[in-house]
Amino acid sequence: MFRRMDLLLLGITIVLTLFGLAMIASVSVFESYQITERMVSQGLRDIPSNSFYLWRSFRHVIIGLAAMGFTMMMPYRTWERMAFPLFLLSLLLLLGVFIPGIRAEYGTAHSWLRVGFFSLQPSELLKLTLIFYLAVWLQKREQLISTFKEGFIPFAILLTLSTMFVALQPDLGSFLVLSGIAVFMFFVAGGNIFHVLLGGAIAAVMGLPVILSQEYVRNRFRAFLQPENAAIAETIGFQIKQALIAIGSGGVFGVGYGKSVQKFGYLPEVQADTIFAAMAEELGFLRLLIILGMYGIFVWRGYRIAQEAPDRFGALVATGITTWVAFQTIVNIAVNVALFPLTGITLPFISYGGTSLLSLLAAVGILLNISTYSTQESIAARRTRRKVQSRSLLRHIHPPKPTA
Repeated sequence: MFRRMDLLLLGITIVLTLFGLAMIASVSVFESYQITERMVSQGLRDIPSNSFYLWRSFRHVIIGLAAMGFTMMMPYRTWERMAFPLFLLSLLLLLGVFIPGIRAEYGTAHSWLRVGFFSLQPSELLKLTLIFYLAVWLQKREQLISTFKEGFIPFAILLTLSTMFVALQPDLGSFLVLSGIAVFMFFVAGGNIFHVLLGGAIAAVMGLPVILSQEYVRNRFRAFLQPENAAIAETIGFQIKQALIAIGSGGVFGVGYGKSVQKFGYLPEVQADTIFAAMAEELGFLRLLIILGMYGIFVWRGYRIAQEAPDRFGALVATGITTWVAFQTIVNIAVNVALFPLTGITLPFISYGGTSLLSLLAAVGILLNISTYSTQESIAARRTRRKVQSRSLLRHIHPPKPTA
């Protein structure tokens, strides 16, 4: 099993995760001290600490790696049978974030549930369960995906129902990632590109008013569209301004590990949403290229696993997981360099966030399990089946002329 597993993808995942732990240890010291100082004043702790987020992240990493080990050993076809119950459970958890008393209030969006001493973000779990359910759904409708009435319309309804509660939170970042995953899986499964473009236009017209109904979301778009406005840069655009200062301060070689200035209260959510900017400040452009290169290799290996998967379900699941990591990474970096409005989305494997890391590492375990079944024999068999299906389809479209 382990001889056939994609060990390069496994190694990159572990390196990125441990690197994230090291970065959180560096950039979160000020935020850790601030939050523990407040806990001391409330009688919840004896003394403040600089390592609050580090130790919590360490626990997240241990749990996440255990989840990856579990999903890595479980045959991926198991998730095909469990796809609908898990998807339904994720939607029910999403409904819970709108119920006072069980939702956790963090920031401006209602995205977390409180479960005992823990909190979780259902939208992160939905990213994985939506991939499972879509893979099953697209597999069953293989011959109809390219049609408008039987393929695109049902897909658009499914996607709308899946992301509606995320948009209502509102969580723009998760909404974009979920939509990106679903649309790419639909296209890979045989969806018509013109239907996809039409659906994107309709979603923008119908979805943006819902997302922009909150004033803080509108302010983020204003900060993105008017970065030169001094008043905006010092208020609603402060986070992006500080992120750009941090990135510019890093230069080519960086100021050095642990020597970031922006982490001392200047860069909001430095251990989570804007950790990329702090990385750029400490490591510099050249070292950051190594990290970006690792993400690039991860995506390459992930799509290769999808290409070589032994069946359609495995191929679609691998495509969805790889697209998740790729799209979320691009959006996070684009936000930090002011190429996209602030969305509040994490950098995969590196940012602080327990539910995000748990979901991602569990997903990577499934991706690795799919790779163990991707033998040369199964690839050859799948290609043969495709050729037979193509010939059958061509005969159906262009039937042979009857002989006299």
